[in-house]
Amino acid sequence: MTGKTIKGGFAKVSRRRFVAGASTLGLAAGLGAGPFIRRASANTEVKVLNWQGYGTDEPWALEAFKAATGLDVVHEYYNSEAEMITKLQTNPGAYDVIVTNSAWNGRASELGVIQPIDSAQIKNFGDLNPSFRDSPVLSSDGKLYGVSWVWGMTAIAYSTDVFKEAPTSVEILWDPSLAKRVCVRDDAIEAVSFAAIATGQDMNHPTDLAKVKEKLLALKPNLATMWSSEDDWNKQFQAKAFDVSIYWSGSAFRSRNTFKLPVGYFVPTEGAIGWFDGLAIGTDAPNVEGAHKFIDYMVSQEFYSKWAEVGPPASANNKAMQALPDSDPSKAFYLDQQNVDRLQFMAPLSDEERQSFSDLWTEVKTEFAK
Repeated sequence: MTGKTIKGGFAKVSRRRFVAGASTLGLAAGLGAGPFIRRASANTEVKVLNWQGYGTDEPWALEAFKAATGLDVVHEYYNSEAEMITKLQTNPGAYDVIVTNSAWNGRASELGVIQPIDSAQIKNFGDLNPSFRDSPVLSSDGKLYGVSWVWGMTAIAYSTDVFKEAPTSVEILWDPSLAKRVCVRDDAIEAVSFAAIATGQDMNHPTDLAKVKEKLLALKPNLATMWSSEDDWNKQFQAKAFDVSIYWSGSAFRSRNTFKLPVGYFVPTEGAIGWFDGLAIGTDAPNVEGAHKFIDYMVSQEFYSKWAEVGPPASANNKAMQALPDSDPSKAFYLDQQNVDRLQFMAPLSDEERQSFSDLWTEVKTEFAK
């Protein structure tokens, strides 16, 4: 992933692109996006596979880590989780540390491309929020396959010009008083997940897709528009095209703090979508000891306090979050354990589930267009 671009006055940023180019130091020229060309001695390097510009390749962090350990950090990048899996399968023994999303860590462990982690070697392990640290999506057969790193959510944003008090229920999306004032993202999994939450189902594996479809179709009278990117959302919100929207947490805070838009944000009592990324160790990793050291540094308060200057996702390390300045508006929100407890976290989906969600959303959008 490359650095963020500016379009129409708003930063076009995805949750993994927002930090790219944000550091005043910039990305080091030596951290190219191409494949590894050399294989150095296992005890002199840590080889990392991640999205480009997503925390682990911050130049200042690599310098600090080398100063503390003597280890160089070399990166290779992927552009999708599917590509990540392919790289791990086709390059066994090439990677030490891999950034894995909560919905893909289990798949990676099932395929045998990542290995168990010794939590005793992660000094900061005890500071991690148990909601992420102890999640079953990071473990299998009693073994730990990922260390929780950063997290965020997809919940509901609203105009504080329209709502003087924050809504509390997901049903605000279906409120009859909001005819043609609701916005959603054009994304099958996200749409199905919210309708599943609204109908009291497991968002990852809903058992009654007919009820999900019915709930989504009922949204038609309220639907004003759909959004496709943070830039698109900001522009439409500024134009007052909608009053309420499903939206990403980090983006909502940026819309309010960076672009000074009247954006409020809440987690419905019924729930919302949670995601978190972990740090895994590749099977046959050339430097397992170094991998543990790098993971420990990445989840530390020391690393996050510096990274927080460019507005990253929330840290899974509660001590790191508590160390944020009180002036940071995201601090209290992310540290509110009630917000965390309401979330349903993204989990692995089968190919059949992904296809059924896509088909359902296509049918719903066809009805929306009539």
